[in-house]
Amino acid sequence: MSPKLRRLPLALALCFALPLPVFAAQLREHQEDSTKEDTALGAVVVTAPTMDAPLTVVTDPKAPRQPIPAHDGADFLKSIPGFSVIRKGGTDGDPLLRGMSGSRLGILLDGQEIYGGCGGRMDPPTAYVYPESYDRVTVLKGPQSVIYGAGMSAGVVLFERDAPRFDKAAWEAYGSLTLGSFGRNDQVLDVTGGAPGFYVRAGATRSHTDDYKDGDGNKVHSNYTRWSSTAALGWTPDEQTLLELSFARSNGEAAYADRSMDGSRFARDNVALKFSKSKVSPLVDEVFAQAYYNYVDHVMDNYSLRDQLNANGFSAMNPDRITTGARVGVSLTPTEPLRLTLGLDTKQDVHRTRNAMGRASADAADDYYRSLPYEEDMRFRQFGVFGEGSYSLDEAGRIVAGLRVDEHSAKDSRRCVAGMYMGGMCMGAPVNHTRGETDRATLTSGFVRYEGNAALGTYYAGLGHAERFPDYWERLLRDEDTLNSAFLTVKPEKTTQLDVGLNWQAGAWSGALSGYYAKVQDYILMTWIAPTRVRNIDATVVGLEADVSWRFTRNWKTTATLAWVRGENDTDDTALAQQPPLEARLALDYDNGTYSAGGLLRMVADQNRYDIGSGNIVMNGQDIGRSPGFAVFSINAGWRPAKDAQLTAGIDNLFDRSYSEHLSRTGSALPGFVVPVNTRIQEPGRTVWVKFQLALK
Repeated sequence: MSPKLRRLPLALALCFALPLPVFAAQLREHQEDSTKEDTALGAVVVTAPTMDAPLTVVTDPKAPRQPIPAHDGADFLKSIPGFSVIRKGGTDGDPLLRGMSGSRLGILLDGQEIYGGCGGRMDPPTAYVYPESYDRVTVLKGPQSVIYGAGMSAGVVLFERDAPRFDKAAWEAYGSLTLGSFGRNDQVLDVTGGAPGFYVRAGATRSHTDDYKDGDGNKVHSNYTRWSSTAALGWTPDEQTLLELSFARSNGEAAYADRSMDGSRFARDNVALKFSKSKVSPLVDEVFAQAYYNYVDHVMDNYSLRDQLNANGFSAMNPDRITTGARVGVSLTPTEPLRLTLGLDTKQDVHRTRNAMGRASADAADDYYRSLPYEEDMRFRQFGVFGEGSYSLDEAGRIVAGLRVDEHSAKDSRRCVAGMYMGGMCMGAPVNHTRGETDRATLTSGFVRYEGNAALGTYYAGLGHAERFPDYWERLLRDEDTLNSAFLTVKPEKTTQLDVGLNWQAGAWSGALSGYYAKVQDYILMTWIAPTRVRNIDATVVGLEADVSWRFTRNWKTTATLAWVRGENDTDDTALAQQPPLEARLALDYDNGTYSAGGLLRMVADQNRYDIGSGNIVMNGQDIGRSPGFAVFSINAGWRPAKDAQLTAGIDNLFDRSYSEHLSRTGSALPGFVVPVNTRIQEPGRTVWVKFQLALK
């Protein structure tokens, strides 16, 4: 197919999407949204969640999605415009929002921060997220809030569960079963029961898939099996008071096409306690407090999930991570138009590891690393105070602003820089000159935003500033100049960003348009050409997101979305590495309350801007050159026989296209597989799936 023809679907979609706001005001006023029977389950299929408030997307994680995501948080988020994923095969990709990844993007599970253990990001925070076990996912884009944590310049993702209240003894349950191509088999169960004054909630998930095949019929090393369990005990003596104790445990294994090891354990243990009381007085609207403990125990090896043909022997690595944190705060209403949230939060994060390299057998490797004590390599502490408020200006709009100040510290306990310590010496790496040193910084973040009301909807403009302390992965590599530890030389990253936009509705049309412009001082850039190293640069990031929906009859609706970001490395006068290409989606859906059907066309342009060898904190998350554009078409259908049951089915990549994402990692040589060494990993070919859901009350 010629390059011009490959770009045709994208051009048609843009021609359709971009003029829509111009024609919106001319539509007939009598066109109305359809009114459907109240159901226990949400929309049949979510193809492209759109913004329904300034810089905010709220979506139902239990609703079926197309294309069907892997059972992790990153694959779930990629259905939301503005998100991309650094792909590595079947699961555990690393999410980006507006081209920003890692600790620039906050991931909170019921208000708790969690971090993975792998130095190569085999387990980003979203690897421990099981989206369908949550009730709601909220995305806050840009540095436009300060109450959820420090330094989150790209935005924040909140995976949240609701606290139920019962007027009488009752119970409710939700369950789903998903079957699909390549052995996909998922089960989800969530049961809640209670009476006036208390509740009990328990849930479990399990997901499995075999290796998938790409559009050319080549098998990709990508199988995984994951499970999770949760439980919560709640005390609700009245409508305003909640005290909840919760527990979570999960584990799994996953094969990776991009590296010489697979993940044979992803164990997580969690305990959390939270309290809230609302309507305390005319001044105090709410007080809240939370404390949590997260423990991640991760094992990667080269023998559990693959044939071991490595002449260097059987090897395993076992990092773990302990994260504890707490937050307290109060929401105040000094006057009717003014609302303030004041609080403080603190967190401690300890990373440790133990390894077994080059053993004679799998059993020998297992026995050896388990016999070793964990050795701490880095420790982080953070304490912050924050305040955020909104002031309503009658019918004109409102002003929202916030400020936070954080004290950070990090201690370096590594013996070696970017390498392992074995047999009393550093293997292929220099001795760490900053061992025992502590880095400290006081950082400030804040924002101010105006939201105005207009005839069509809400417009806004916000200026935000976020200062981010370098994270574990950014401190691992070598300094650009000394080629020794960069632990003390890598500087905090400072992002100043302008966000503007409009959310509008006119009759049967609705949509959102947002743009952003950021100047990043001391952007932390990795170089993966040996020796791997890290340095600070200055960068500029500009982007645009748009979505529009048109309900042209009672039961038919079409939605178009667009996401574009452009990053510039101002220091080197080149493209900023690892930026996603222009992407558009066009969806057409029919839903009469009983039957539904739809199609989704996802179109991605060529990416001709890159910086070979540079990238971000993901090992091999580096630019390798140009990537071609592609278009993928998917279809779905559904049946709701009753308000508490629905059956949906779909075919992703209907035409079995062979393609890869620009932000995909490169392949690794694996016995029994077509080796995509130094090329991007191919995405799944035609995938058929069916999902049954049942919600009982």
